[in-house]
Amino acid sequence: MQGILVQQVSYDFSGQVAIVTGGTRGLGRVIAERLASAGCLVAVCGRNEPVDLPDGVTFYQADIRDADQAKVFVDAVITKFGRVDILVNNAGGSPHSAIESASPRFIDAVLKLNLVGPLYMAQAVYPHMKAQKGGSIVNIASVSGARPSPGTTVYGAAKAGLLNLTQSLAQEWGADGVRVNAIIAGLMTTENAEETYGDAEAQAAVGRSMPLGRMGEGGDLAGAVMWLSSSDAAWVSGARLQVDGGGERPYFLDLVKGG
Repeated sequence: MQGILVQQVSYDFSGQVAIVTGGTRGLGRVIAERLASAGCLVAVCGRNEPVDLPDGVTFYQADIRDADQAKVFVDAVITKFGRVDILVNNAGGSPHSAIESASPRFIDAVLKLNLVGPLYMAQAVYPHMKAQKGGSIVNIASVSGARPSPGTTVYGAAKAGLLNLTQSLAQEWGADGVRVNAIIAGLMTTENAEETYGDAEAQAAVGRSMPLGRMGEGGDLAGAVMWLSSSDAAWVSGARLQVDGGGERPYFLDLVKGG
């Protein structure tokens, strides 16, 4: 939006270690870069090593949908850095698929990536955070998990499960100083935005329909992660933080005269 000056808040995460799943590209990479810029040592994972990474970011090859690989990944981070303070469960996503024709293999893959994988990662970091008497887990959820998600039904169900998982873990692990929160991400501009929203003109139209006049960007998500992981949010756990630009306009208003 023009005419509004927004100043980025500075955080100091020197001496802290963060894990960002899916942090090699897209929104996850922006989150990893922002954490690293604040002095955090960041570990990212993926199935394929990226061509380059920002300073302060280390890559580990891992498929978080596999419990053993998730644990090996976390153990490797502990071996190298000695601790883990922040886990950002960012890896996720799903192509559009009509649910009536979705195969068992497709359903299993989407559930594992968006729900089971984050659970495996949380299980893997928990003993270390408990021993440290503190840690922050941030689950990147979606508006698809908080409202109907036609065309991505399995994805929406998985993200809804992730929101419930967030609150359950916050209650189970709070006594150990482990905070668990979720970000309900709204309509975001990503490298795959064209597949979801259409061409640039269509994306611009979607942005204009948002109360704040644009779609979300990686920096919007990263800023929320930074706050939730900081001492400013020391008494915030089990929260569902909506980062959605004010939310989507109800469709029926466009059908009502004068809406």
